[in-house]
Amino acid sequence: MAAGTIRYWAAAKAAAGIAEEPYTAENLADALDAARLRHPGELARVLRRCSFLVDGDPVGTRGHETVRLAEGGTVEVLPPFAGG
Repeated sequence: MAAGTIRYWAAAKAAAGIAEEPYTAENLADALDAARLRHPGELARVLRRCSFLVDGDPVGTRGHETVRLAEGGTVEVLPPFAGG
């Protein structure tokens, strides 16, 4: 089990009501499931549209359960952004 930080941006930040919070999880799927439980409602809908960076690397289309989280790592939650 690793501990690190989830950072929410734009609509994800608004839905969670906070800019960042700690995680304790083995993989991205577990960290996001825990975030959904802590912030029921709008955050679950927003997360379906988000992309994610784990320690600066894009997750892309990989299954979230296959993305291991490192001790002291960072998950960036990036909703779609408008503009250019």
